[in-house]
Amino acid sequence: MTRLKGLDLLALGFMTFALFLGAGNIIFPPSAGMAAGQSIWFAAAGFLLTGVGLPLLTVVALARVGGGMDRLTAPLGRVAGTALAVAVYLAIGPLFATPRTAVVSFEMGVAPFTGNSDVPLFVYTVVFFAATLFLVLNPGQLVNRVGKFITPVLLAALLVLGGAAIFVPAGEIGVTAVSYRNGPLLKGFLEGYLTMDTLGALVFGIVIATAIRDRGVSEPALVTRYSMIAGAIAAAGLSLVYLALFYLGATSQGIAGDAQNGVQILTTYVQHTFGTTGSLLLAVVITLACLTTAVGLTTACGEFFSGLLPISYRTVVMVFTLFSLAVANQGLTQLISVSVPVLVGLYPLAIMLVALSLLDRFWVSPSRVFVPVMAVTLVFGIADGLSAAGLTEWVPALFTALPLAAESMGWLVPVLVTLAVAVILDRLLGNAHAEKSSSAS
Repeated sequence: MTRLKGLDLLALGFMTFALFLGAGNIIFPPSAGMAAGQSIWFAAAGFLLTGVGLPLLTVVALARVGGGMDRLTAPLGRVAGTALAVAVYLAIGPLFATPRTAVVSFEMGVAPFTGNSDVPLFVYTVVFFAATLFLVLNPGQLVNRVGKFITPVLLAALLVLGGAAIFVPAGEIGVTAVSYRNGPLLKGFLEGYLTMDTLGALVFGIVIATAIRDRGVSEPALVTRYSMIAGAIAAAGLSLVYLALFYLGATSQGIAGDAQNGVQILTTYVQHTFGTTGSLLLAVVITLACLTTAVGLTTACGEFFSGLLPISYRTVVMVFTLFSLAVANQGLTQLISVSVPVLVGLYPLAIMLVALSLLDRFWVSPSRVFVPVMAVTLVFGIADGLSAAGLTEWVPALFTALPLAAESMGWLVPVLVTLAVAVILDRLLGNAHAEKSSSAS
């Protein structure tokens, strides 16, 4: 029986951390921290719930079932489960998250030197996705290439940036923006959606499990255990990065108060603190962070769709890489504006899927609980997504009157009520079935 040694486990954890640490993980915490101001720690706590807690629980849920999202969605039935999986993979793959890694790394790491125009963006994205394709064509080497070589360099750069944010802040913690004055915890919770990490965790589970098996580990219990350890290491690293970047944003109002996003906040801070050297440091951090995430997402999509369709892994990753290249050249603003409503609609489904899977021992018949709860979540998630897209006229007035509807969480109360009813019916039907079988015997 093959077991992983301490250094191998650490490399696996580093690889998992690097897969998660991408564009959204770096650009959203500073902007949230700046807006939170004096309420920084409440906002950061909410952000950590969705940015760290939910992804970690997702990794645990996937590890318990063997690493594949198809096993999590099994109680929904093949058609519904496959539809949900396809939506998640496309959202965090070639439609939104993967192109975003290239655009954000360009705007933060390269544009300050070349200018933010179409030609430099195209040249950079071609090189970026060529490197991505090189790394994903041999997924069995991810631990070696990412965990042992790329991530240590990334960590060293992050330590410098995070240390500077904490020990050399640009100023005092600023004032709280209007959007964070009422319910900063909930606001931070919703901001954590934008990292896409819970959706990413749904697809990274199979990448982590595959990396473990490629190291010679075949015992299912060990694969589960090592996946959980890797997830815990990644969660610890992400928490430290988020807290440092929240603090960086909260203390940068004096120098970047007019910034429109986290890209501008970070760029202003490193220029203020380090000058040109800081811009080079930021370029290294962003490029490596985004590259490793693009590698993980493309690998996961390749493994999923090559198993779902009669197409080889190599063909899938090459097509998706070219598609991501095309989408990336549409620009960051367009990507974010389109992705936010989709994430608002998909995240409730991901949250409930993970929650129901982790509590599976309490269900007599999982399908009797999963199907109605996920169906109601889908309906209300779509309504919240339409509202987030500004299409409120398409949403019935009843939906907008629900508790927390204004905060894009109108799905919560109806889903919890549905869950309670489904659990009661599950127990009643389960007991009735058992009594009928007992009397028949």
